[in-house]
Amino acid sequence: MKNHSVLNTDLFDRRRFGELFDMSEKLQQIEHEAVLPLMEALLCDVWACLYKMKPEIRTDDTHAALQMHRMLLRNIIEHESYSEFHCITRLNDLAAIVGTIKIGELINKYFVAQLEQRLDLCPLLHVVKSTQDDFIKSVEEVSGLGLSDGIEFEQSIMDYEENFIENLTEVMLETKQIYVNVKSLLGGLRAGKGDADLTKVPLRDQITLAEKLAADKQLRDIAEWAGRFKQIARKKQKNQQSESVERRGIAIGSNLELLLPYELGLLTHPISKVDFLRRFIEVQTMQYNQLGQEVLGKGPIILCLDQSSSMSSFDSQSKGFALALMTLARKQHRDFCLLTFSKQTKVFTYAKGKIKTSEMLMLARTYLNGGTDFTIALQEALEIIKLSRFKKADIIFITDGEDEVDEQFLTLFNKKKSESSFQVLSLILTDESKTVEAFSDRVIKIVDFEDDGSFTAFEV
Repeated sequence: MKNHSVLNTDLFDRRRFGELFDMSEKLQQIEHEAVLPLMEALLCDVWACLYKMKPEIRTDDTHAALQMHRMLLRNIIEHESYSEFHCITRLNDLAAIVGTIKIGELINKYFVAQLEQRLDLCPLLHVVKSTQDDFIKSVEEVSGLGLSDGIEFEQSIMDYEENFIENLTEVMLETKQIYVNVKSLLGGLRAGKGDADLTKVPLRDQITLAEKLAADKQLRDIAEWAGRFKQIARKKQKNQQSESVERRGIAIGSNLELLLPYELGLLTHPISKVDFLRRFIEVQTMQYNQLGQEVLGKGPIILCLDQSSSMSSFDSQSKGFALALMTLARKQHRDFCLLTFSKQTKVFTYAKGKIKTSEMLMLARTYLNGGTDFTIALQEALEIIKLSRFKKADIIFITDGEDEVDEQFLTLFNKKKSESSFQVLSLILTDESKTVEAFSDRVIKIVDFEDDGSFTAFEV
């Protein structure tokens, strides 16, 4: 990329943007559909003003064809929300790219609108765009760029400038939300560790997911539900761990989570630190006595999720709930299976709860519809449990309906449950529970997935 920048970018900046540009289908689309000259160079500058620690507009003379770029970049940097927004995007590849995409879309949108209103400017803009192939030429050499035309074009740009500034705040807010949604989908259960979790996912996949989120409202809804349910799951797990320990007695051991504050204090002094490390290695440090029983790290999880027509109003909620459960499984290194059912079944298996971005997008788009058939769901669950990795699995069964199940099959299912040592927790969004109670160890009636009763699943 030639240096057609109006910012203090260097060769490294432009090369890095070129790599990101190749990763982003949306940026390429924006450049292809652009009506402004040198759009890729402008997008590079927008990215640089978001990504660089101290972006500055160059003070030297800039070619006339780039005066629009200078005006746009000045409006971004001088915008009242820029400082706060820049705290998120600086040195952040994903946030800066998402911001560049949203601002690039805004630029294209309003310049296209200008051309539709001012058809007389189309030939002029075409002439300006033609300078891309011969950038060094002076404005005087550009055929058809007369003084009166230039004044009209400048006035048109000034009109556009007001619209651009008005919409920048909204674009910045949208960028923040998309970034938060990506962290909600890809992050784990650890509070404040979303950015660290993103580093485990290839940047190309992050960008692809961000682009899909920007275009798909349902995916954004799923992301928001997933983030909400993950926070609840984190609290449930924290409470569960706290309740599993009665801190009344003192014991000798080397469990960092149970060490007495006195022992931890010894780490802060160079002399006592050596003695602490020796005793810790020899399992001689003082800790709280763990009288309760740790309940984490149990068997695999099979989520049987009703996707009949009547459950469609809970689609985004239920998928966010499933992703939160999957994240819990990943944290505890438990295999996870999502078994969706109606009159048919569809099975998604995730080793140790790990899901790829492409699989997440597929999951968001999948919905079965149709009637409800408990039998085929339970039969499929039994087949999954036959697999060695899913022996002693915990089954979570979610439905809003009632169905008749053959007594002979119920007897067989309960026999297999006893033999294979698995349990069934059922969450039902209905008052009809007779059939579900026949194959469940515990049944909880809920109004929706935000009902406190549904959070019992996070304790399985």
